Amino acid sequence: MTHAIVGVGQMGEAILSGLVSAGWNPADITVTVRRDERAQELAQRYGVRRVQLAQAARHSEVLVVGVKPHDVARLLDEVTNDLRKGTVVVSLAAGLTTETLEEHLPGGTPVVRVMPNTPALVGKGMSGISGGRHARPEHVEQVRQMMAAVGRAVVVPEHQLDALTAVSGSGPAYVFYVAEAMVEAGVQLGLARPLATELATQTLLGAAEMLARPGVHPSILRENVTSPGGTTAQALKTLDDYRVRAAFAAAMEACRDRSVELGEH
Repeated sequence: MTHAIVGVGQMGEAILSGLVSAGWNPADITVTVRRDERAQELAQRYGVRRVQLAQAARHSEVLVVGVKPHDVARLLDEVTNDLRKGTVVVSLAAGLTTETLEEHLPGGTPVVRVMPNTPALVGKGMSGISGGRHARPEHVEQVRQMMAAVGRAVVVPEHQLDALTAVSGSGPAYVFYVAEAMVEAGVQLGLARPLATELATQTLLGAAEMLARPGVHPSILRENVTSPGGTTAQALKTLDDYRVRAAFAAAMEACRDRSVELGEH
């Protein structure tokens, strides 16, 4: 199966890197980029070939659109006359619904929408996948396999993608935010910044590994660390006093609502 990636930014390159690392033949992957230097860089790094947009549309079985959301409609309008019948169009753009994408493509084009996240850059991504009206189960499965090359991927109804964006799409930023707070607090407590950074990073990494074990609930893990009347219990009580849990809920609702807004424009 031939794949074309149009707009090889961070996420596009993460997918490209994942496919090649997973053993996909670079000869079956083409890229469309604006700058010659970028094309040469990708060719040297991954062994892939640069093609023009029209050629990508004519010859690929899966066309991955990785440009900025505000550029997607223009790009789809540009390729619509060249698009090979049956090509699966994959969008990485946040907020843009499959219905909106289908309006800019020939009738019957299978469209699959993907909400990835940045840990895909290190092969630990979490992606949500939804098919449009004309996407058959085999089309969705093709895309799921593609995204599995850069982490985990789940198929969800499209109406859940905005909530998924709030949990995993934007989720890495919440983790980085917590890491920043832990480091700054460590510095205020007298630790050198490099040490505080190492402590926070390894703690988050280890905690994530424990969470990833099958059948483990975060509440149980938290309770196992929390001795009655101990240091952790006092820290968690302080977080509850500051309503941190409620703040997270409000933040994720705001994220979800913004994703909905982006899809309405």
